[in-house]
Amino acid sequence: MKKRRLILEDGSVYEGIAFGADNYRMGELIFQTGMSGYQEIISDLSYYGQIVMMTYPAMGNCGINRDDFESISPMVFGFVVKEYCEEPSNFRSDMTLDAFMKLKGIPGIADIDTREITRKIRDHGTLKAIMADEDANVEEVVAMLKNSELPHDGVQQVSTQKPFPIPSRGAKVVMVDIGTKFAVIREFNMRGCDLVVVPYNMSAEDILAIHPDGVVFSGGPGAPEDIPETIATCKALLGKLPMLGIGLGHEVIACACGAKVVKMKVGHHGNSSPVRNLKKNKIEFTAQNHGYEIAEDSLDGTGLIVTYKALNDNSIEGCEHETYPLLSFSFEPEAAPGADDCNYIFDDFCKMMQERSAE
Repeated sequence: MKKRRLILEDGSVYEGIAFGADNYRMGELIFQTGMSGYQEIISDLSYYGQIVMMTYPAMGNCGINRDDFESISPMVFGFVVKEYCEEPSNFRSDMTLDAFMKLKGIPGIADIDTREITRKIRDHGTLKAIMADEDANVEEVVAMLKNSELPHDGVQQVSTQKPFPIPSRGAKVVMVDIGTKFAVIREFNMRGCDLVVVPYNMSAEDILAIHPDGVVFSGGPGAPEDIPETIATCKALLGKLPMLGIGLGHEVIACACGAKVVKMKVGHHGNSSPVRNLKKNKIEFTAQNHGYEIAEDSLDGTGLIVTYKALNDNSIEGCEHETYPLLSFSFEPEAAPGADDCNYIFDDFCKMMQERSAE
């Protein structure tokens, strides 16, 4: 079997078994705690620029099937696992994970101690990393990692270039695409919404010209500061239409309202993260992938009201506005695979649009 190395910016080197493609890209190494759903994770555009390490040991046992994609072109920079299963046992499998990753140009490494690396990230925060051939010069690679910046063009890489419709007969929703997942589109399709997906840099004037009943800022990769055009559009639309933000979209709305968004030490990446619904005083489980949070001490004067908190670290997970028709969430209520405890949020947003139209 071909050997491969995972090299971290702190000089750590982990040698394992290669699978997937041979093209290597420097990225942010994060750990993902989901026990299932690796196909959705790999094809989730919000993982652009990241090398994803799964904490659950065995991956590949379900293969890859045509139904569980979240995008057409996956953007993850690498995939790290403890144990890779070469022979899928799921009846829906169309190809192996290895074959899919070779097809999409995603490198992988297996047979390394993911527990040790997880503890390193948990203690010290995320690290820049890259995969390399076993004969790579480690000192040169580490120097490159230390002197390199993580990419800031994630949204530009994943956003649609032109508006496109997904027609239906219900409320008209404009989706500002900063990394839209198919699961979000499915949620609105199930509720009969007439969707128009638009680029991240479309102006507020052009969005209003579509005459939508509501606007959604999707999830996506990177920091909101990397997309000032989207923040400006959001700010210009505040109060004019019902608005929903998910993941990066939540952070865009926060910035547009005047709050400060800061980088988290580790971030939240998993499929069963508990949050407290403060309005219902209820614990709900959520899927998450975000590395930034709203600084709570920056909320004064923004009009934002905290509605959800993470149980693990008490970070802000959701907000509404005291004046505007607005809902936003760090977590992913559309998550596939689950948890889907919070997909009622799409019903709440549709009700908000209906009530606004009736005024």
